[in-house]
Amino acid sequence: MTLDARKEHILLAIIQDYITTAEPVGSRTIARKYKLGVSPATIRNEMADLEEMGYIEQPHTSAGRIPSDRGYRYYVDNLMKRQELSKEEEKLVLDSYLTKVQDVGQVLRRTGQLLSRITNYTAVVFTAHYGKTKFKHINLVYMSSGQCMVVVVTDAGSVHYRIIDIPESIGPADLETISAVLNRKLQGQSMENIKLTLIKEIYFELAKQKHILNMAMDLIRDSLAVETEEKIYLGGVFNILNQPEFHNVEKVKTLLSLLEQEQELANIMVDVFQVEGVTARIGEEITNERMKDCSVVMAGYRAGGKPLGGIGLIGPTRMDYARAFAVVEYMTKNLSLVMERLLCGRNR
Repeated sequence: MTLDARKEHILLAIIQDYITTAEPVGSRTIARKYKLGVSPATIRNEMADLEEMGYIEQPHTSAGRIPSDRGYRYYVDNLMKRQELSKEEEKLVLDSYLTKVQDVGQVLRRTGQLLSRITNYTAVVFTAHYGKTKFKHINLVYMSSGQCMVVVVTDAGSVHYRIIDIPESIGPADLETISAVLNRKLQGQSMENIKLTLIKEIYFELAKQKHILNMAMDLIRDSLAVETEEKIYLGGVFNILNQPEFHNVEKVKTLLSLLEQEQELANIMVDVFQVEGVTARIGEEITNERMKDCSVVMAGYRAGGKPLGGIGLIGPTRMDYARAFAVVEYMTKNLSLVMERLLCGRNR
């Protein structure tokens, strides 16, 4: 339902004031601060209509009004003005992503930290599995007599390593030979394609180094398998405690218990695959009882034309939506470019 212009102005004033102060808003406050050109009595009548229509609520008798979930939804869909990040904030994001990074997990952790730092909300970064992740490169690095480091790089850009014991008779030249054979045989192969016949070929060629091969093949399998898991990265978990709505200990316990449940967070974030651009889930729109006092502003990031996951901000329903939308939009755009470079080998 579309509101008339006066009701929209009053609803906007209530929402803006409540976002700023976290205090119920009265008609006199609106008349004094927002210069709408109507009397407090007229504002009271309009507020009564807005309350009856479900856009605002009265938290207790004799109090002013606060927005309802429906009011916030109307604001986001119809009244919210587009914002931009400051030049300093844009530079902070770009500088962070321009810093040399080779690991997807590092990029996603950094994204969560940046989101929470810029907004003071709790950040969630969700990554779905990358599909059939492929082996890219292995390097067996001689450390000392009896030890080497196995380093595995996947086409997802992540690096996995493990230090293993080796016979003292094995030297740097032997490790280079083993690395060369493994790279020649396995480069570009997914876990599903590393068949028994291929493994037999490698063992036949490197029969004298079976101990090292077993360790290296285990790490390759582990590295490819881990890339198929959904993961959640959180940033600024305790930022939510700074919001007056969450000074209640029971509310805090409830929300923090949810943040520990990766699958439940993934179920909330999976909506990013259904919607283009930045979207908000407000209060009871989130199908999780523990999130009824929260909102999530989120968007999906992509690489090579494929959706990879999403980033989001969790805050109270009173969150600054215009600011949250601007930050999530800018971060998503730049994260997609970084992931494109890491996963598809493209520079932009």
